[in-house]
Amino acid sequence: MAGSANLNVMMQTARKAGRSLLKDFGEVEQLQVSAKGPGDFVSRADKRAEEIIRDDLMAARPSYGFLGEEGSVIEGEDPTRRWIVDPLDGTTNFLHGLPHWAVSIALEHKGQIVAGVIYDPVKDEMFHAEKGNGAFVNESRIRVSARHRMIEAIFATGLPWAGRPDLPETLQDLARLLPATAGVRRFGAASLDLAYVAAGRYEGFWERGLNAWDVAAGIVIVKEAGGLLEALDPAENPVTSGALICANEAIFNSFAKVIRKA
Repeated sequence: MAGSANLNVMMQTARKAGRSLLKDFGEVEQLQVSAKGPGDFVSRADKRAEEIIRDDLMAARPSYGFLGEEGSVIEGEDPTRRWIVDPLDGTTNFLHGLPHWAVSIALEHKGQIVAGVIYDPVKDEMFHAEKGNGAFVNESRIRVSARHRMIEAIFATGLPWAGRPDLPETLQDLARLLPATAGVRRFGAASLDLAYVAAGRYEGFWERGLNAWDVAAGIVIVKEAGGLLEALDPAENPVTSGALICANEAIFNSFAKVIRKA
């Protein structure tokens, strides 16, 4: 599938960063790790991947802004366009040798996410979408699941760790949701959770405590795959709210009613 010049740059850059990460993943036991917070670790591989992405994207589009998880913030000459990047989503998986992590790159234009790429180097799956042009994994078009009964549906979420304040809410969510569904999964990479909803592998996803770089690319991919996506508080912007919910259209209202229940 031929994409725009911007999307092609995003995919090429994601692959380049992915190759660097794969090399380090093969030597994960030797990586030097510094604590960034309880349960939240950052490696040299993570920082190096962000440098690769930042340098390549800024070389291709020097006027755009840049927001990266590892601290890279660039105010571009063009205030309407900004890259939003997570160089390694699933850092804890990566550091434990679990092969489920991704590179996430989004392009924001006038406050809207207009293109997104989520690349899983281990499986060589490139999820990508541009606003108005559909969603794909590699060369294949993807759509959200067609399941319409909650009892047949699988959902994904993140589970709070090490004193995160949203633990009580998440436990309440699970107590309400689990009896009504085919199951809940926690794989540890929000970007891939969103990509999997877009590909019909899950029926829905919700999580609190998220950052813009965790979800930006996934938002446009889910929407272009036919999914519904909102902030948990529907009045907020899902990119910046820190909490979102998404599902296929048939299940969304039932799912949202369970999760949003006071």
